[in-house]
Amino acid sequence: MNAISNIWTHPKTSAAGLLIAVVTIAGVLSQQGITLGNAGSGSVVTLAGALATALLGLLARDPSPSPAPAGNSTSRLGAWALVALLLQLPFLGGCSGVTVAQDIVNWTPALESAVAAVDSSAALLAPADAPIFVAATIGFDAASTLLVSQAKAYLANPSATALGQLQAQVVVLQQQVNAATLQAARIVNPASQQHALAAIQAVGAVTAAMLALVQSISSKSAVARMASQSTIKLAAAKPYLDEDKAAGIVAAHYCEPVALARVQVARAELIEEQAGF
Repeated sequence: MNAISNIWTHPKTSAAGLLIAVVTIAGVLSQQGITLGNAGSGSVVTLAGALATALLGLLARDPSPSPAPAGNSTSRLGAWALVALLLQLPFLGGCSGVTVAQDIVNWTPALESAVAAVDSSAALLAPADAPIFVAATIGFDAASTLLVSQAKAYLANPSATALGQLQAQVVVLQQQVNAATLQAARIVNPASQQHALAAIQAVGAVTAAMLALVQSISSKSAVARMASQSTIKLAAAKPYLDEDKAAGIVAAHYCEPVALARVQVARAELIEEQAGF
């Protein structure tokens, strides 16, 4: 009886719990390919998850008539709202293959811009350091151009063959970024090193997002194959990465708070490391 009476005593918390359950179940069903029918351009499952997340956000933002003490139900509700939002993060799964393909293509202008910035960054480095940077990043143009092309080809025709080519190419660019990061870290001049790492990470942040998207629509065997092709692991380059910069890029792309993007980036890195990248 206490459980039933608590529903009436704490209606806001009870409603939040129900909405979190809806979001969680919707995420699981989406990952299993269960749609329960179409709703506009999406599915009933994704629509239910999105509505539940939105309502949970409204509950968490209800104004309080007085400052709330630390650890009260309102702060706990805000924490659970964040958990529910994390279940719906854009590049961490739960979407259809077509939606993910479009998201990958949506990242391509940012990738092209970041690579163009790399090409112009050598002029900012000390004369002795510029050749090292150029040699480390010389493959970015060709690899990124091919990745953009394959992403668009997969969106136009999401076949197994197109996906396989996309899987291979995103790993190629990811490996080039990791290698370039380690090379740039050897630059002794502090100013040159800072410019070099910042330029490379801009490419790396976009590549990591695209890798996470590709990973989300790939089978376990395909992810294992991709990871086996990743000889320079993320763990080796991670000490030189600026996670705030990566979060800023993700937040700007998805028009979301930087704090949320920071958690998103951290979780994506964890998933990639666990997969063997």
